Amino acid sequence: MEPTNPPRPARAKREQPAPAPITQELVLRAFTDNPEKVLAYRQLSRRLGVTTKQQREEIFSYLKKLRQLGAITLLQNDEYRLADVSVAPAPEQPAKGKKTAKAGAPASHSSGRESVAEFGQDPIVHRRREAGFDYVGDDSRPSRDANTIIGTVDLATANFAFVIPEAEGGDDIRVFTDQLKFALQGDVVRVRMRGSRDGRPVGDVVEVLKRQRPEVVGRLQVQGTLGFVKPDNRKMYFDVFVPPHALGDARNGDKVLVRIVEFPEDSHRQPVGEVVRTFGQAGGNEAEINAIMAEFGLPFEFPSEVEEESEAISDVIPESEIALRRDFRNVTTFTIDPADAKDFDDALSIEKLENGNWEIGVHIADVTHYVRPNTELEREGKHRATSVYLVDRVIPMLPERLSNGLCSLRPNEDKLTFSAVFELDEQGKLYESWFGKTIIHSDRRFAYEDAQERIETGEGDYAEEVNMLNGIAKKLHAQRFKQGAISFETQEVKFRLAPDGRPLGVYVKERKDAHKLIEEFMLLANRKVAEFVFNLKKTKPRYTMVYRTHDAPEPERLQNFALFAQKFGYTLKLDNPKKVSTELNTLSEEVMGKPEQNVLQGLAIRTMSKAIYSTEPLGHFGLAFAHYSHFTSPIRRYPDMMAHRLLEHYLLGGKNVPVEPVEDECKHSSAREKLAANAERASIKFKQVEFMANEIGNVFKGVVSGLTERGMYIEIESNKCEGMVRLSDIPGDTFELDKDNYRIVGRGSKRIIQFGDELDVVVKSANLLDRTIDFDLVDNRPDDVKRREAEERKAQRSAPRGYREHSGDGHKGGSKGGPKGGNRRR
Repeated sequence: MEPTNPPRPARAKREQPAPAPITQELVLRAFTDNPEKVLAYRQLSRRLGVTTKQQREEIFSYLKKLRQLGAITLLQNDEYRLADVSVAPAPEQPAKGKKTAKAGAPASHSSGRESVAEFGQDPIVHRRREAGFDYVGDDSRPSRDANTIIGTVDLATANFAFVIPEAEGGDDIRVFTDQLKFALQGDVVRVRMRGSRDGRPVGDVVEVLKRQRPEVVGRLQVQGTLGFVKPDNRKMYFDVFVPPHALGDARNGDKVLVRIVEFPEDSHRQPVGEVVRTFGQAGGNEAEINAIMAEFGLPFEFPSEVEEESEAISDVIPESEIALRRDFRNVTTFTIDPADAKDFDDALSIEKLENGNWEIGVHIADVTHYVRPNTELEREGKHRATSVYLVDRVIPMLPERLSNGLCSLRPNEDKLTFSAVFELDEQGKLYESWFGKTIIHSDRRFAYEDAQERIETGEGDYAEEVNMLNGIAKKLHAQRFKQGAISFETQEVKFRLAPDGRPLGVYVKERKDAHKLIEEFMLLANRKVAEFVFNLKKTKPRYTMVYRTHDAPEPERLQNFALFAQKFGYTLKLDNPKKVSTELNTLSEEVMGKPEQNVLQGLAIRTMSKAIYSTEPLGHFGLAFAHYSHFTSPIRRYPDMMAHRLLEHYLLGGKNVPVEPVEDECKHSSAREKLAANAERASIKFKQVEFMANEIGNVFKGVVSGLTERGMYIEIESNKCEGMVRLSDIPGDTFELDKDNYRIVGRGSKRIIQFGDELDVVVKSANLLDRTIDFDLVDNRPDDVKRREAEERKAQRSAPRGYREHSGDGHKGGSKGGPKGGNRRR
């Protein structure tokens, strides 16, 4: 029976709108809009209209994240407030052309010219930058105790650093990055020792005493209104948080320079910074090269007062000055330099004497005649200490007015010089030396290629003079190596660039006789200047001088290198110090033209000690000189200017110069030289990656140049670009690192690949942002070898488990299958 009143249809449910998403930006905005308020979770929920459990969980996660970033501070229970660094309102951007800050005030977020001199500069050594971070607390150094050491931070990896004790003789202390208190490269810290690990002392930073340069260069990532800077330097172990008001005009993906304004006590939080310069979108040529300059603290331009001083110098040489100098203007003189050079700081003169010998003058630009002590030019040159040669530009030590004008030994112009003049016979025997101020008039400007043409053909203007110099240079070269000089040389990578800076080609610079000719006479001048000053006084203390010193390598490092070379079939006896150079030169001859040449020569150079500037006359091991200085490049090296001043002082009968200030400048110049070399390498690496980005899919022949547990580094023979083949990407087998034997071994095939092996690789990717290149291995071994290995792997997979384990990984040596087997040179 049907009901008399049918049931009413169910009322349709009204669709509820989806809750608005809760973002980290909205949570932070609740605090930035109310910078003085303390907000609890319930207040935040009401403000943000939270209605679901999911939204509540999102708020809790964002609060936790903002605490870790240092954007907000937990007061008690669930009450929060904006951190102090974010309380300040965003600064007003000054109108273009206007300066709103008082003179001497720190730069804000402007990218205008008025603050360019500050960007990237070293706050400790550069006089135009206020050291925003100095000794913490009291000006005096904290007192030491038996368990505390003061030293300088040297970042090793993103996981740990070494602290180099300021007291000589102490071992470097390993400090893991979570115990560094956000110390950066070069910072001075106090470390508390806490034992050793793997035989090396380990400690924790308890105080950062001096912030050397609290700036970071990297790629900006913007999430909502929050910024994070990921550093370019792979040794950096933290990102930098940038609050909204400190972003300036920077956009997501820009390369920026950020100055750290807050170093947190909590190692789980991130330092807070402000963007002080934007370079443009990451990956572009100008952005990347300018970022490299900022990363290494290189200046972008000269301060106006330095430029004004250089422009005010007269280019007229008074007759009174000429009268004080030895006149070489009527003697055949020319320069030999790269084709694109603009600063010519050395010239050679040659004249035959009545006794049949030759008088050869090495004439060097008299820079110190123009750059006087206690001037702005002098202070800037002392700070820069060296010119820096990036791939597409030069960052000069001196303004262009001097480096390319007044001091450049251009042809057909009278120029003031400081000279070393030698009487030599055609066998390279030295009879007399003379040093003093001169004036020259260069007759010809040779590019290396022009001089080489005269050496090879014997034809052209000044061919007789060039060939006479070349013949004597060869004799000097032979004498050096007879005395124990070492012949290992690094290969210099050069680029062909388009007008916009794009690399069109990469090649290895070839050193020919014309290059070696100039080198030998510069070496002669540098050596004889050093010997002259050293011998002025026969008793200690000797006259103070700037020497270029190079210590003999440590015996332990030599033995490690000998063991490494032995893996390639080369036997070296390096336990006798007197025969080290002979053994290394013999090895250099044996590896010439072989696949392992660059690997072994590169490692041999790294085995050597680093050459530095010093007032100690310790000699130069690599050149086999008892005394050696740098005298021949004062346009681009400050130590050469120092050597000029000291030599002139002693020639005029001056008393001995105090050693301490000269030694301080030697240390500064050595540090700046190292920094410049690192910047130059970074620019080369970027250009190599940029070049290889257009070679994706192309095959190159390369050499194994490094091995890690992740992969092997391959250096392409034709252009020296280096990339990685990841072990996990090698098909058909599982490879493992056998670090004791400098090789990787296939678990199934027993295939061995080791240092120096030639391999074909295909370019897989080139990452401009990370400056990395990835390769895939091209397996071009014979088909029968690959077929046999495949059958062996198939048999192993079908064998009983116990048998597979035994046969698959039983011994490292294996059968050395394939043409790259380990017995290749045994």
